[in-house]
Amino acid sequence: MDEPKKLNDIWTSRWDERYSKEEFAYGEAPNNYLKAQLTKLPIGKILFPAEGEGRNAVFAAKLGWNVSAFDISSEGKNKAIKLAEKNNVSIDYQVGVLETLDFESEKFDVIALIYAHFPANIKSLYHKKFDRFLKNNGIIVFEAFSKKHIDYVTANEKVGGPKDIESLFSIDEIKSDFPNYEIIELVEQDIELNEGTYHNGIGSVIRFVGRKMDTN
Repeated sequence: MDEPKKLNDIWTSRWDERYSKEEFAYGEAPNNYLKAQLTKLPIGKILFPAEGEGRNAVFAAKLGWNVSAFDISSEGKNKAIKLAEKNNVSIDYQVGVLETLDFESEKFDVIALIYAHFPANIKSLYHKKFDRFLKNNGIIVFEAFSKKHIDYVTANEKVGGPKDIESLFSIDEIKSDFPNYEIIELVEQDIELNEGTYHNGIGSVIRFVGRKMDTN
């Protein structure tokens, strides 16, 4: 087995195991930052990468958004579809790595990256790929753990998040990954998380809202 395939299988197995349990790993309620941002925006088409069990996608669908999502975990998709059915909404949810999926260029009004911690060696590459899927003047909504978070997760595993600093984010990385964006908000701050079983306690996050500049 080649190393990328082996790595992907290990990564997928980890998330399938986490999402196979009856309870929702990060709860059924949407992320607070996403919730606050979506209610400010006109409804349109939205993409949720690394969407897991669907809490954020289902929230957007309940607001009337046309929702697409993906994750490497089929167990995550199963939970997301059940949650959507429970809330009487539908979401388009694909399973696979980004390279195998068929999203169109400039299709989405918003891309929501909520704790979308991809492996360190591809995270910036993925951000650049997501840019292609976003319409001109479209919005990125981003919340994920900052590099400072390594101290918090070392002290308290219950707060969750990667334990290798290269998988965490900095403000400079976000600026580099999204250079053609008007920065509406870009901050690093400590917040208290209370999301299901795996996000509990004080952590350090990067929060970013950016508007893609019209390149035509």
